[in-house]
Amino acid sequence: MAEFRKIWQADEAEIYGGDERIDHLNNRVDHEEKFTVGQMEVTALKTPCHTKGHICYYVTHPDSDSRIVLTGDTLFIAGCGKFFEGTAAEMHRNLNEVLAKLPDDTLVYPGHEYTYSNLKFAQHIEPGNENVRRKLEWASRCRERDEPTVPSTIAEEKEINPFMRTSSPEIQKKVGATDLIEVMARVRQAKNSFRG
Repeated sequence: MAEFRKIWQADEAEIYGGDERIDHLNNRVDHEEKFTVGQMEVTALKTPCHTKGHICYYVTHPDSDSRIVLTGDTLFIAGCGKFFEGTAAEMHRNLNEVLAKLPDDTLVYPGHEYTYSNLKFAQHIEPGNENVRRKLEWASRCRERDEPTVPSTIAEEKEINPFMRTSSPEIQKKVGATDLIEVMARVRQAKNSFRG
C-alpha cells in the first residue's frame, strides 16, 4: 500500500475496508454502509469468517441494470474461503443470509478462480446435481481454451455451490447431518481433505 501511495502520490487516496489491520485504512466500513466511487454506489457487506474483518462489496451504477458483488475470499464460484478466523455459523450467515439475498442476476466476482477444482468437489459431494455436471463440463472447456470462468451469478451459485446448498438432501446424506450449520462445517471439512 505504501508503494501504491508513492506511485500515485495518493496521500489522500480513499482506502475502504472492514478491518483495522489493513495498511493505510482511512475509511472503515460496517455492514450495509454505502459509499460512492464515481457514479457507482457501493454497499459494504460484512462477511467475517475467512478473516474477522472481511467485507464483500455490492456495486450498482445508476446508468446500468447490471450489478456486481466483489466477494474476495468469502464466496468463490462453487466454493468458499476457509474458516481461518471464523465459524461455520458465520459462513452460513454470509452465504445463505447475506449474499443469497442479493438479486439473482448479480454477477459474482471472487478474489480467486478455483472454479474447476471447486466443481470437482461439488460433483463429489452432490453427484446427482445436473447443474454441477453441466457447469463442470463448461469449466473444463474453458480450461482447455485458457479462458476465464469468472463471473458467475448469485442464481447460479444457489444451484451449484455446495456451501449454499446445505439444505440439499443429497449433501446432508453425504455428510451425515441435517442441521444447516453442522452441514456447513462438515462440507468444509470434506472440502479441506478432498483430493479429487
